[in-house]
Amino acid sequence: MKRPFQVLGVQQIAIGATDKNRLKSLWVDMLGLAVTGTFRSERENVDEDICSMGAGPFKVEVDLMQPIDIDKKPAVHATPLNHVGLWIDDLPTAVEWLTQKGVRFAPGGIRKGAAGFDICFLHPKASDEFPIAGEGVLIELVQAPPEVVKAFSQLAHPGHSA
Repeated sequence: MKRPFQVLGVQQIAIGATDKNRLKSLWVDMLGLAVTGTFRSERENVDEDICSMGAGPFKVEVDLMQPIDIDKKPAVHATPLNHVGLWIDDLPTAVEWLTQKGVRFAPGGIRKGAAGFDICFLHPKASDEFPIAGEGVLIELVQAPPEVVKAFSQLAHPGHSA
């Protein structure tokens, strides 16, 4: 089956807890990741520190998240490995094709994410209408910027320019 888009690599891993400072003691203090930003959204009920490992187009974000209100949804701490983000070379095409194939998306559609890229989420649970989903895992699809698409293309095909 020919796919009209590519999953290029891991863009992020998002980890939730009731206190992001406890997460930072491992990921920042012990493992040495750098805090490169923060994001706070009442609508998404999240207060997060954006960390990174790796460099350039192969940098992977590790988002350390805690809920703003522990009694509200979404409960970003309820699943410790909250979600995995994947770089996609053509997000609108991917969403259209996957939807046609029966993949269930979470509400919200394509929108700007915490890091400024267009994003959307695959739903963790299937439905009768959309029988393919994350089987318990929330998956974020992230539009890769041109430099990331080019870098992954060059990695896959050394000696060719994208």
